[in-house]
This record gives sequence, structure tokens and C-alpha cells, in this order.
Amino acid sequence: MSEIFTGIPKIQYEGPASKNPLAFKFYDPEKVVLGKKMKEHLPFAMAWWHNLCAGGTDMFGRDTADKSFGAEKGTMEHAKAKVDAGFEFMSKLGIEYFCFHDVDIIPEADDIKETNRRLDEISDYILAKMKETGIKCLWGTANMFSNPRFMNGAGSSNSADVFCFAAAQIKKALDLTVKFGGKGYVFWGGREGYETLLNTDMKFEQDNIARLMRMAVDYGRSIGFKGDFYIEPKPKEPMKHQYDFDAATAIGFLRQHGLEKDFKMNIEANHATLAGHTFQHDLRVSAINGMLGSIDANQGDYLLGWDTDEFPFDVYSATMCMYEVVKAGGLTGGFNFDAKCRRPSYTHEDMFESYILGMDTFALGLMKAAAIIEDGRVDAFIKDRYASYNSGIGAKIVAGETTLEELAAYADTLGAPELPGSGKQERLEGIVNQILFG
Repeated sequence: MSEIFTGIPKIQYEGPASKNPLAFKFYDPEKVVLGKKMKEHLPFAMAWWHNLCAGGTDMFGRDTADKSFGAEKGTMEHAKAKVDAGFEFMSKLGIEYFCFHDVDIIPEADDIKETNRRLDEISDYILAKMKETGIKCLWGTANMFSNPRFMNGAGSSNSADVFCFAAAQIKKALDLTVKFGGKGYVFWGGREGYETLLNTDMKFEQDNIARLMRMAVDYGRSIGFKGDFYIEPKPKEPMKHQYDFDAATAIGFLRQHGLEKDFKMNIEANHATLAGHTFQHDLRVSAINGMLGSIDANQGDYLLGWDTDEFPFDVYSATMCMYEVVKAGGLTGGFNFDAKCRRPSYTHEDMFESYILGMDTFALGLMKAAAIIEDGRVDAFIKDRYASYNSGIGAKIVAGETTLEELAAYADTLGAPELPGSGKQERLEGIVNQILFG
């Protein structure tokens, strides 16, 4: 097989002083941070759809980037060329995982039987590349939002026929995920929501989504899938009101329908900010509920109200992310770059430089998060802030050994309680800045 990305070498770590755009400045895979190699903290994955498929089309203009990789688009030859390109790309960057939707890896046919035949053909080709390179599958999923049949959702569709078609796609995508040895399977309800309640039975739609997820779990376990199922929360776009608005909403949904034992969260930074949260917020919500599973590593533009899927460069956000991940004991999944080059960044070299940016950003975030943890001042302040619950009436509250009557009687002895201690937000933010930039 001829080289596709000619002139681009295997990307090496050269350190912070390097001026080489095709080198890592902070991502050193063998560097040990808090007792683990950096590559173990940061299992990076390539997103098949953006990296190998997205050409820069937006609502105002056509593709700027050539993602044909030397083959005619819409053919199985092109599907195989994308496999060749993807595995060369990952090998040159040292990325050990990929993620995929079913129709990313083949051109979808009009007949599902032909689509599945094509999936069987290309999955054999991918599997051979996996064995050759040692690259693994992080997670798989099914695209149930692009085709017009899914205009009203998949599990939430008003059409039983569309629901069945969605089930068929999930079944095949699970087959492929198991074939590839994938660690997870993701539900991103791209159109699982509604535009107006005037034509919507919300309870029926949510119950139907849960039915579809439950059937997927049952089938996945029956064919030997032992990994986690994930929900990827998103508040809006393309639907005005999406049912998996944020981590808290998705976790509540899972518990309501008895799915919490099989599912975790796949948190995307850009989706969290669209929900009006920080990336750190949705990570913390997932972690404290024991459901932090995997991460889509990107960022949005705060000046724009849609999902821009930019490559992450905000070191502060990456630091706060890695602080949450490390404190939670790591991920069961990994860091998938659900990100795309900006439309004017259309060359093959731009693809590599974008991933270098993302990988370096999270490597720097990891090192700075480790420094915050090792410094200890933030954690010590938080511990001290709640010290009143370590003894006396506070300890009884935590232990569940008191009553409302006893607390009321205790409050009567206080007169007016003192103000709680200062939150020292500015001091703590100064500590973080000192660690990041000092």
C-alpha cells in the first residue's frame, strides 16, 4: 500500500521549546505522571466521521478539504481508502484507538441488506488493519440522525417502522463493535427530542427510547459485549429540546428506567457548554454518580450558539477536566477527538497539526492537574470548608443519627449562627493561575 500522507513523518515528542509544527511539545506518552504513563492517563481515539469524512461543508458552502484519499467517493474503494488513511494517520500520531458510526465506514445503500453486506466487507478490512497495527476500537455507534427517515428521532420516532429500522442499525453496529473488541457502545440521540409539544407525547417517546436501549443491552450481552453502554448528553441542535439535555438529566433517565447498571456517560465538552454548564460540571456530576465513562475531547466557541466541535486548545478547561478524571480514578473509556479542522484548515498537514494541538492540550492539562493535586492547597481548603460536619451535631447529621426536632432544638441554642466561612474563590483561582502560569 502506498503512503497517503507523504512528507509527514511519525510525530515525535520534542518538548516545550520545539518550533516544529509536526512534533509534540507536551504529549510524551512514556512520561510518568502520578504513577502512570501519560498514554495510560490519556487513551486517545480518532473520530472516524470528522477526521476521514468531514470536508468542511457548512450551511453556506461546500467542501474545502479533499477527503477522497485517491478514490471515488461513494464507493467501497473509497471506504477502503479511508481505512488506509485512518490507520496510517493513527500510526503516525501514536493514537491507539478509533471510534466510528456505522455509515462513516461505508456508503449507506438504499437497502439495509446491502448496507450490512458492505459493513461486513469493510469490517473484515478494518480488522486486518487492527491486527497489523495493534490499534484498537474504543467504541462504536449507529448514525440514526442523518437519514431523512430519522427526522423525528430513532427510538423517539412516531413511526414503528422507523423504530424497527433503528433497532436493526443498532444490532449491526453492536455486532461490529464486538467484532472489533470495542470497549464501549454509544447512544447519541441526535434527534431524540422534539420541536413542539403540540404534536408530541413526551412520556411515550421517552419510554420508547428506554425500550430500545434495554433491547440493545440484552442483545449486546447475549453476543458477548462486556463493555459499557454510554449516553452522550446534548441539550439542543439539531432538535430544539433533546431528551438527554445534560449529565444529570441522562442519569435520572437511566435510573428511572432501570438502566443505570449498564450505562455510563460519554461527556462532550462542547455539549456541556451548550447546556449552560462547564465541561468540569458534567464530568463532576457523572463522577459523583459513578457514571463517568468516556470523553469526547473538543471545545465550543462561546460566541456561537451551536456545536462547533473545535479541537481543544483551552488549557484551563483541559486542566479542570483532568483534575476530575484523575480524582475519579480514570476513565473506563478514553478521549475521543470528536473535533474537526476549521473550514479554512483544509490540508492533510492541518489534520495532523489539529490532533497535535488536542493531544498536547490534554497532556498539559494532565500535568497541571497533577500539580494542583500534589500542591494540595485546593483539596485541603475543600476539606476544611466542611469541617463542621466532622464532629458534634454535624457528625450526627452525616451519620443519620438525628431528627428534625433535635436540629430545631439545637438551632434554638444558637441564637443567630455565625456566617459560614469565606469561600475564598479568588484565592483558589489565584492558586490555580499560579500553578498554571507561575
